[in-house]
This record gives sequence, structure tokens and C-alpha cells, in this order.
Amino acid sequence: MSLASADASDASDASEEADSAPPGNLPGALPEALRAELVAFRRDLHMHPELGHQEFRTTAALKARLEKAGLAPRVLPGGTGLICDVGGDPDAAGRPVLALRADIDALPIPDTKAGVPYRSTVPDRAHACGHDVHTTVVLGAGLVLAELARQDRLPQPVRLIFQPAEEVLPGGATEALECGALDGVGRIIAVHCDPRVDAGRIGLRHGPITSACDRLEVALDGPGGHTARPHLTTDLVTAAAKVVSEVPALIARRVDARSGLSVTWGRIEAGHACNVIPQHAELSGTIRCLDLDTWRQAPDIIHAAVQEVADLHRAKSAINYVRGVPPVVNDAAVTDLLRDAMTARRGADAVEDTAQSLGGEDFSWYLEHVPGAMARLGVRTPGERGVRDLHQGDFDADEYAITVGVELFTAAALVDAANRPS
Repeated sequence: MSLASADASDASDASEEADSAPPGNLPGALPEALRAELVAFRRDLHMHPELGHQEFRTTAALKARLEKAGLAPRVLPGGTGLICDVGGDPDAAGRPVLALRADIDALPIPDTKAGVPYRSTVPDRAHACGHDVHTTVVLGAGLVLAELARQDRLPQPVRLIFQPAEEVLPGGATEALECGALDGVGRIIAVHCDPRVDAGRIGLRHGPITSACDRLEVALDGPGGHTARPHLTTDLVTAAAKVVSEVPALIARRVDARSGLSVTWGRIEAGHACNVIPQHAELSGTIRCLDLDTWRQAPDIIHAAVQEVADLHRAKSAINYVRGVPPVVNDAAVTDLLRDAMTARRGADAVEDTAQSLGGEDFSWYLEHVPGAMARLGVRTPGERGVRDLHQGDFDADEYAITVGVELFTAAALVDAANRPS
């Protein structure tokens, strides 16, 4: 694989100043030579983004680098994504091990950045959510931990999970789980890029840190007709408009407002001529929910609300409710592990509290099986004004975040091994 030319010295001056801060006494700091390699690796991924279930090049690059380090990665049956154990066989470890998870897919949007040598070379494809950073962080942590294992300084094995298709509902995490990604795992951790947090810092939260996210598709049908005689038809345009406006209002009065259950419409299609009432209309949108229990009840609540409004306007409704992902609910003990690890590396000031996001993340599926936690990884250059938000074509990350993420994960592996009884 041809890597883009890069050097860690390209990071911002502010980031370099932060990098000069001495790490804690734990082993596993990121060597400068590996840091430069990881920056180049990330840039190469950024130049060659691949959508969910199409990440063949990305998977091959990861496999080759892990094998070069003497590891034995296992590609998932679909041909994209892989699992790799570092430091021995988890089954022989005598206790459940820690897993580090990354998502490897990109988004179907154009890269609009200017003036960077690693802009996407694939039309209408971009790593605009930071998955290239997540992937590089877990790769780097695996390489550092592998070196510690060779030195007999890694107390217990660690599993690396490079998961495909996070952006494809219900998420590639379900496929990884079916392939035994969590066999022998007792805890799992991850990071997600946060452009509102400075590089060099992480954000943590006990409990829910993301939202549930589902997809809703509604089809309305009825006899159409002339707009001069709407009383003889089912006025589907009006019915669709009422579903758009009244379903969210109904939901708001049928659940606890603190659950954050909401519907936001993204598409509505009906009709072709100004004087013809159509016979068919379609709507689609997303459902967000902050509360796990309410999310489990959401399909019934949404179905009832849509049906009620459609019936009132004599429209026949067909509802396709597509389950997405539940909220990521951070386990308190694993969140504290991340806090302890970051504090050991960079001091308590490198950790800040973060709010619950309305974004969805399929890392939540792992937490249905084992306790875990996700940290917000700061990717904003300190002092930079404005925010290059996620899922935007101009999104980019301060690459100092790679160093921070690697050292967070290596510290977490060592602290976890030291604190848990054998």
C-alpha cells in the first residue's frame, strides 16, 4: 500500500506544544517514528475512503501492518473488518480481556477541503466522521501494545476490533458480534472524534453519551382526483403535511419529555402536477431517543401516532420502521478507567465533562453484551475559531489527536490489567 507523504511535524504549533508535555510513568508512550508512520497511515486512509461493506483496501492495509508486527489478524467473513489479539490468547488469560474498537468506513459525501495533500481521491466519498482517526488510533495502540508484549510488559491480552459499516443501519457491530468479536472480552472501549473538544483532551460522561437512532418510512395511499374537488378524494398532500407536523406533536405528549423521543423528517414526495391530487405520497425521516427504555417502546408509539393521523385524513398508511442503534450508555466503572488512564498520561486537566449527543453510534450494540465506554476524542486545533463539524465535506482533524488516542488506549489496557483481580 502506498502511503501518503507525511510527517508528525506537520501538526499545529499549539498541538506540538501540548505534545511536549511529559507523559505519566506508565509505559506505552507513542514513539516519534511510529507517530509519523501513523499520521501517514491516517492520511492514506483519508485519501482512499470506502463505504460500509466496501472497505477492502482499508482492511488489507490494516492486515498487512498488523502481520508485519508479528500479529495474526482475522478478517471477518464478509471480507471487510478484522479482529486481532495482542499479547496472547484471551482464552488462556484466565479472565476476560479488554477490547479496543474502531470503525473503518467512510461517508457518501464529497470532500470539500482545500489546501491539504490528503484530500479524498474518490468522488463523493469522504472520511468526514473521523473513522480514519479511530482506525489509526486502534492500530497504533495495537502496535505499541505488541511491543510491550514482546518485552513481557503487557500483563494480559488485548483485543483489537476493526469494524466495518458503522454508518449502515443497524451497523456493522452486529456482524462483528455474530463473528465472536466479544468472545473472551470483559470490557470494551472506543473513542469518537469531537470537533468541539481541543486536541490533547478527551470528553467523558457516565451513562448515555449518544442517542438512539432509527429510520422511519411512511407511504400514504388513496384515491386522487382533481384539485377542484378535494372533497371527493383522499387529499394525500394535506394528509402528508399533517403527518409531518402532527406526529411529532403527538409523540411529545405521549412520552416523558426527558426521554428525548423525536421524529425529524428529511424527505417528502407527493404529486407531479399543481392541479392533480396524487394517489401516493412518501415520507422518511429519523427517530432519535435519549432513553433506552423509551427507545424499546418507540416502534409501537410511532406506529400508533402515524396511523391515527392518517386515519383522520382517510389515507391508507404503510409504515416501515427500521431499527437502527440504541443509545451508547457508558458504564461508570469503565468510564472511570478511561479517566484514570488519561489522568495517568496527561493529568486531570486533560479530561472534561461532555454532554449527551443526539448522534447515533453502533458501539451501543457491544454494550448490550459487556460493559464499556466511549470517550470524545478532541480533534480541534487549540485556538482555532469555529467548528468543522462531523458529516460535513470540510471536516478535518488535528492529527495530534492520534497520539492522544493511542496513549489513552495503551494506558487503559495497563491500568485495567493492574486494577482487576486475576
